[in-house]
Amino acid sequence: MSACVPTRTDDSSEPADERRPHGPPHGPRRRFKITGADLSASIAVFLIALPLSLGIALATGAPLQAGLVAAAVGGLVAGRIGGAPLQVSGPAAGLTVVTADLIQKFGWRTTCAITVIAGLAQLGLGFLRVARSALAVSPAIVHGMLAGIGVTIAVAQLHIVLGGNPHSSVVDNVRELPAQLADLHPAALATSALTIALLLLWPRMPGRAGRIARKVPAPLVAVAGATAVAALAGLSLPKVDLPSWQSHALAGLPDGPVLALVAAVLTTTLVCSVQSLLGAVAVDKLTAGRSGLSAPPQRADLDRELLGQGAANIASGVLGGLPVAGVAVRSTANVRAGAISRNSTMLHGVWVVVASLALASVLELIPLAALAALVMAVGIQMVSINHIRTVTRHREVLVYSVTTLGVVLLGVLEGVALGIAVAVSVALHRLARTRITHDVHDGVHRVHVRGQLTFLAVPRLTRSLHLVPHKADCVVELDGSFMDHAAYETLQNWQDAHTTHGGSVTLTGRSGGRIAEHASASHSCCRPWTPWRNHTCHESTPVARSGRQLADGISSFQRNTAPHVRGELARLAREGQRPSQLFLTCADSRLVTSMITSSGPGDLFVVRNVGNLVPLPGAESGDDSVAAAIEYAVEVLQVESITVCGHSGCGAMQALLNSPPEGGQTPLRRWLRHGRPSLERMADEQHAWARISGRAPADAVEQLCLTNVVQQLEHLRAHDSVRRGIAEGRLALHGMYFHVGEAQAYLLADAERLFDRVAPAASANGSASRLTRTPV
Repeated sequence: MSACVPTRTDDSSEPADERRPHGPPHGPRRRFKITGADLSASIAVFLIALPLSLGIALATGAPLQAGLVAAAVGGLVAGRIGGAPLQVSGPAAGLTVVTADLIQKFGWRTTCAITVIAGLAQLGLGFLRVARSALAVSPAIVHGMLAGIGVTIAVAQLHIVLGGNPHSSVVDNVRELPAQLADLHPAALATSALTIALLLLWPRMPGRAGRIARKVPAPLVAVAGATAVAALAGLSLPKVDLPSWQSHALAGLPDGPVLALVAAVLTTTLVCSVQSLLGAVAVDKLTAGRSGLSAPPQRADLDRELLGQGAANIASGVLGGLPVAGVAVRSTANVRAGAISRNSTMLHGVWVVVASLALASVLELIPLAALAALVMAVGIQMVSINHIRTVTRHREVLVYSVTTLGVVLLGVLEGVALGIAVAVSVALHRLARTRITHDVHDGVHRVHVRGQLTFLAVPRLTRSLHLVPHKADCVVELDGSFMDHAAYETLQNWQDAHTTHGGSVTLTGRSGGRIAEHASASHSCCRPWTPWRNHTCHESTPVARSGRQLADGISSFQRNTAPHVRGELARLAREGQRPSQLFLTCADSRLVTSMITSSGPGDLFVVRNVGNLVPLPGAESGDDSVAAAIEYAVEVLQVESITVCGHSGCGAMQALLNSPPEGGQTPLRRWLRHGRPSLERMADEQHAWARISGRAPADAVEQLCLTNVVQQLEHLRAHDSVRRGIAEGRLALHGMYFHVGEAQAYLLADAERLFDRVAPAASANGSASRLTRTPV
């Protein structure tokens, strides 16, 4: 008996704003509120932005206060208008060379005018909605850009940590490092070491006192602690030196050759826009897998981000500031510090203004060595080991490495351009590298195509097909994911001609361009094992056909999948399973747990039953398998979380709604008794009904499916092992609902019994997804 039956779905029930993944948020405006996470993150970013802004201004030859103007405007204007709420904008290292060249050619006041005009150009690009093309950038390029910037920042700040001064390029900084090591300044080195020690140890303080202390951000503690120790010890160190505002120059009218000014505007527009859009994509990737969020992270609206950057450049240029762009270092620090909204970005701009006007005497107590150590630590964290593992697994190490080296040696824009060129070359190489073989086995000719079948491979495909004699039986195995029109026509024409001359053709494999067999060669009884896979079968009895389907599926696994997973399975066989989650869901065949969670071998400990039910301890069911699995997962496997996943169109919930209170004593009826508390909960008006964000449940069945997830979570808490795990803080519970017809997952937020829609991830890298909702 099938436990679940399909139900009709209506895609129109999806909220309009959910169908626009890059659009601005809609709905009622929320009351302005600054959270503690945003406040602490803004301070951490401010501590990074202040010295970087002054340093970039110094490197470009602009007035030092121009860096502060750009930092404040980037936070307030771009932070308020931009479409990437957690991206922090300001004077960026990637703009240093461009801005320095403009100042040398045109002078400072004309450079400010060029910045204003570039901002107007960005507004035009934003209104034309051309920014989405940034989504075509490979994740390896984005990760490489972040790593390159991190290396550049870390190497430069290392000189300040050692008591010296950084140079203009990474090459110069590395070349002068031996001399710097020979001339150490013990006071600067000790202050930097203390800063790094506090930065690393503060988040790891144990016990209840540690949990309370960790509410104060580690960057703030590190800088404040190092400043206090340096002051009490009377150390003589270079400190923050804020410039006077009396000499500040505002923008003037453009002065210079028209063509040179146009070229300068285009260059500034291009660099600012590209760096900001790539930074927004990078921030999306950083926030996509971040845990502890109360709602799924919203993807950046890139067109709106261009509008925000344009407005910020107009304001910065008018006020005599440097060009503004999204800054990866500050944005990464903002995300890592726990920011949850654009308020952190705007607040950091407020702190820059306040510090510049009112707190100069306090800020001038901070040793530059402490700030350099903080920035160096942030730069090192940007070289992510997880990113390196990901690009290695997907064979994109070359793209990642070239981008990183390009950013380090040449600059952000040049490094990204090199990365794009290499990524395109690699893609073309993979597209053109197609292996086509022909062999004969037991009188059957086999043509095996490995790789993408495009027009580049058509001549080789034709030669192999012509080796098949007339009236011969032929099997064409397509082992790829793409087939263009030229290859499709070639294969289709040859198939028609071959079957016309009395031959037979069988097409198998995983090609995205499946071609139907000729009527004379096909069997009317043949059906795929499932439309998800393109298996073939032979005319026979239903029993024999089912056995053949199973055998074909296993054979396909051995041929196509086993070679790729054999190494990982061998590792798991040696080391044993260490899943991080227990995933309890329905036995419905439409729920493929590994597919909807993007998990692989060893990731999930899965328990399935009719209706995703969790019997209460001591319940009379005659089946302890669920309780045993829970105890084994929590006590032996030490899983970190348990997820109860319901789904739409659940036949068990439908049967529960339609069955009388005292039905027959079949095994199914006895089992469904464990779902009666869910039915009673839905009928009890005192309980808050579970619901889906943005819409009401489609019918009573869907309402019961949602309520059942909430009720089974309560049943879980009644199990001793689960109760102990939650009390000890080592186990979290999650609720999930999967709408089959929409292929859409929803995660439960405990506060309002609300199932929130999970937005598409910023990158699809094949790694196991992690449930990042608040435990319920």
